[in-house]
Amino acid sequence: MISAVMPTYGRADIAFEKGEGPYLFSTEGVRYLDFTSGIAVNSLGHAHPRLVAALGAQAEKLWHTSNMFEIPGQQILAQRLVENTFADTVFFCNSGAEAMECGIKVVRSHFDAAGDPGRYRIICANQAFHGRTLATIAAGGQDKLLKGFAPAVDGFDHVGFGNLNETRAAIGDQTAALLIEPVQGEGGVRIAQEDYLQGLRQIADEYGLLLFFDEVQCGMGRTGKLFAHEWAGLTPDVMAVAKGIGGGFPVGACLTTGDAASGMVAGSHGSTYGGNPLAMAVANTVMDVMLEDGFLAHVRDMGARLLGGLETLVCAHPSILADARGRGLMVGLVCTGDPKALISKLRDNRLLTVLAGGNVVRLLPPLITQEAQIDEALAILDESCAQLGKGP
Repeated sequence: MISAVMPTYGRADIAFEKGEGPYLFSTEGVRYLDFTSGIAVNSLGHAHPRLVAALGAQAEKLWHTSNMFEIPGQQILAQRLVENTFADTVFFCNSGAEAMECGIKVVRSHFDAAGDPGRYRIICANQAFHGRTLATIAAGGQDKLLKGFAPAVDGFDHVGFGNLNETRAAIGDQTAALLIEPVQGEGGVRIAQEDYLQGLRQIADEYGLLLFFDEVQCGMGRTGKLFAHEWAGLTPDVMAVAKGIGGGFPVGACLTTGDAASGMVAGSHGSTYGGNPLAMAVANTVMDVMLEDGFLAHVRDMGARLLGGLETLVCAHPSILADARGRGLMVGLVCTGDPKALISKLRDNRLLTVLAGGNVVRLLPPLITQEAQIDEALAILDESCAQLGKGP
């Protein structure tokens, strides 16, 4: 007999009733150090007082009107995103997958408006993750995501992550865009090197393609820059954002240049809930915090402390750990074997982490995490690796 909640998740047998900063408290009263951040969503931790105040104040005034009417919070947030990024215009939605779908439509509409509707194909990277809709699982291209949902949506070609030669070779008359995650999250916290991203920009310019970045997970301060592509000193034409921009409230956004959005006119796209007053009140407050002096520098400092400590643990536990990699507070710990054993042991020891591809344990602490929590996590990791090394 099927459960009332559709059984699409392999959940851990824990439920939480409250959170406070970087900590979660279970229904049994047990405190856990949360280095998942709801999979990079709770960027400012749990129950951040400024987010609570913003949401509460807005909830007492207006929740929803739909996009049939002006929503002042959208104008404010869009202008701030435009001022702090490459973008000229922003579409608001509710999730990363929706932001990606909007970006895919932007790409197709751009060439349709230019009189070249035959250019619609997007070159993507192997091991990518772009969402769970039919189009975004096709863009991701992973067999485990596509299984059971044939036929795959047409329009996506795949090449090696980091391989500019394969990218060039895949370009054809129908190619419209290059799509990449500047840091692959689900794919194992694999960082796109700066020369690779710069090469993609050059290729896009050479062939008249749009460069499309998926920063749903690696954006909004996660790597120590507001957006991860900033490390390479270049800009895309289209970018999908979500997760951390809402600090726990469902918010997504598709940012584009004016030229890229040339085909997006009234009626070409829409969302009933997207950018509603509640979402905008929270997201604008997230921006308030992230744009304050020192915020991103703090993320970089804490990331360096975490990565340095993990590198020490790799040396101390070579039978368990093979490597540590990452940028800012988006860090991957590569295991010598199945990482699920380490994730389970860490959870037993009250540290929550996230599984990723390639035998990787992801560490995604809230961006407000302090030195004390970094050191606490490292101590739990050290203890857990020692326990696993002793065997059953």
